[in-house]
Amino acid sequence: MGVGTQVWVITLIALVGILLADLLIIGRKPHEPSAKESALWVSLYLTLAVIFGIGIWLFEGGGFAGQFFAGWLTEYSLSVDNLFVFVIIMARFAVPRHLQQKVLMIGIVMALVMRGIFIAAGAALISRFDWIFFIFGAFLLYTAVKMVRHGGEDESELKENTFIKVARRWLRTSPDYDEKGRLVTTLPDGRRILTPLIIVIIAIGTTDLIFALDSIPAIFGLTHEAYIVFTANVFALMGLRQLYFLLGNLLNRLKYLSHGLAVVLGFIGVKLILEALAGNNLPFINNGEPVSWAPHVPIWFSLGFIGLTLGVTTVLSLISTRNDRIRAAAAAAGQGPTRNNPPRKAPSGKRPAAANRRQPTRRR
Repeated sequence: MGVGTQVWVITLIALVGILLADLLIIGRKPHEPSAKESALWVSLYLTLAVIFGIGIWLFEGGGFAGQFFAGWLTEYSLSVDNLFVFVIIMARFAVPRHLQQKVLMIGIVMALVMRGIFIAAGAALISRFDWIFFIFGAFLLYTAVKMVRHGGEDESELKENTFIKVARRWLRTSPDYDEKGRLVTTLPDGRRILTPLIIVIIAIGTTDLIFALDSIPAIFGLTHEAYIVFTANVFALMGLRQLYFLLGNLLNRLKYLSHGLAVVLGFIGVKLILEALAGNNLPFINNGEPVSWAPHVPIWFSLGFIGLTLGVTTVLSLISTRNDRIRAAAAAAGQGPTRNNPPRKAPSGKRPAAANRRQPTRRR
């Protein structure tokens, strides 16, 4: 894929312009977006990603377009899974709803910067060391196993990492958030002090760093083109803020998403190891010769496998949560009055006998 400097510059200018426009809308007035507003933004970003993929197909062919769509779908799904952690962070630090949009936008910008650094480093490593795919593949398999083992655990509590603990210890913050979402506020005695929003941003930023360690090797397993890796990541992160508000409680219904992502990451990990074996030059593996039996996995198969896995996972999640609600409602109906099953009211015009009795007044 021949992408010259001019194409890179035009792409970067266009993507930065879109992000700045989005950022200016948020900076104008922090607010909680409505479902309609969120749906419009999410639809816009999804449409832009599809148009961009079609553009790659027209100018570079279906193979590279398939790589983009496979990478974008994988990164987008990983980003949706990351929203679970964002929900936990917002709840853990009691971030007001009208400030959450600003926090998410800052987190997305930080994620773009960190992923850009990782993409550049990954591309440099791949160009010099073919055996790096063994490491990427093993790491993805390890991540997949970890996701399966911890997928069913309760993640309602945030485990603070070292960065958050250090920030809490050394940064003095005000007891309350600033209503306008400022990082620095003025106390009644005139002192200027940081707000708790700085701790939340550190939590989001360090979480993005951990996410990037999973996502970058995953997409390099689908394409070696740095341009596709970068643009797929950008389009996957665009609209994530609005998706957070649009999905709302639906996130809790995607109970098997982590398992589906574990299957996808495991598949890409195996694919990476097979590619590394096919181009092997390590002396301690097959005497430094490529492994002839290692099959090549075409991109159309990868795209179909990823789409089918994530689709089945989503459908199973929605069916399972619906059945859980039905069972919970049935159990509540059989246990007498509850919040979802209130006691029946007495017929109009008639009051319960106990209510009609006058309480005797005690005379002194």
